[in-house]
Amino acid sequence: MSGSSTSSGVRAAFSYCVQQVRNYDYHHYLCLLELPPNMRKSAFALRAFNVETARAMDVASDPRIGLMRLLWWQEAIDKIFSNKLIEHPVAQALASVISEHKVSKSWLKRSVEARINDAKREVSDIPETVEDLERYAEDTMSTILYSTLQAGGITSTAADHAASHIGKASGLALLLRSLPYHAGRNRHFQYIPSKVAEKHGLLVNEGGQSEIRMDSREGLCGAVFEMASVANAHLKKARGLAGTVPGEARPVLLPAVPAQVVLDTLSRVQFDVFDPRLTRGILGIPPLWFQLKLKWYSWRGRY
Repeated sequence: MSGSSTSSGVRAAFSYCVQQVRNYDYHHYLCLLELPPNMRKSAFALRAFNVETARAMDVASDPRIGLMRLLWWQEAIDKIFSNKLIEHPVAQALASVISEHKVSKSWLKRSVEARINDAKREVSDIPETVEDLERYAEDTMSTILYSTLQAGGITSTAADHAASHIGKASGLALLLRSLPYHAGRNRHFQYIPSKVAEKHGLLVNEGGQSEIRMDSREGLCGAVFEMASVANAHLKKARGLAGTVPGEARPVLLPAVPAQVVLDTLSRVQFDVFDPRLTRGILGIPPLWFQLKLKWYSWRGRY
């Protein structure tokens, strides 16, 4: 293959990544546009990888097919780091990023392996504690931020700590927003920990198996409030580190803004995840207002 055709193929791969993020993760697409131009390609490739693995189970007609896709990505990461060619645009973009920048294989592996473990979980297998969900959020969301910082050549313990908290907050907020989707698809609240559910009178035992009641709106709102409070505490911790986070790292941490928007919208609807206002605009607020809020944080060098 000639150099020009290879270059054209890589450009097409990165264009595909941008489009995937724009189509399926629009609020993060807007965040990535605030990055310096020299960081955007890597960031879009990494976020597109997250889109591919996050959607694997949702787009599959059979859970086994979704799991096969995730296992394919697990193997693909090994191949990418072994300089083997893979005919997939996101894999090709990732390979280009990894060849140009230092990105840890362990973060990408950890992300897909967390999704594989989640995919193998039975619908009735409920996480026990919020800490279990925090670990899942860090494995799937914080790792993307760690990798983006690495690809940008940013080495900062404070930035990594902030990314850890923002990833946990983002992951928890996303899980809360997705509760109605999972309830409609599986007739189960898969992502409410059993200890939280029990505390709010939602846990019942059916045929020797624990299930979470779907008919108690008050109990559900209480459980969502408790989990949202944990997410909000992570955002506060991340912002408390802002004074020690290098200026060049702060645009990478802008996903704190959409996480805060989700939590603020939940608060406005009294933590009722079934309130239709949550699905309006971008994460429950008008698109223009979301973009202005994001621009304001970016312009001020905040997250």
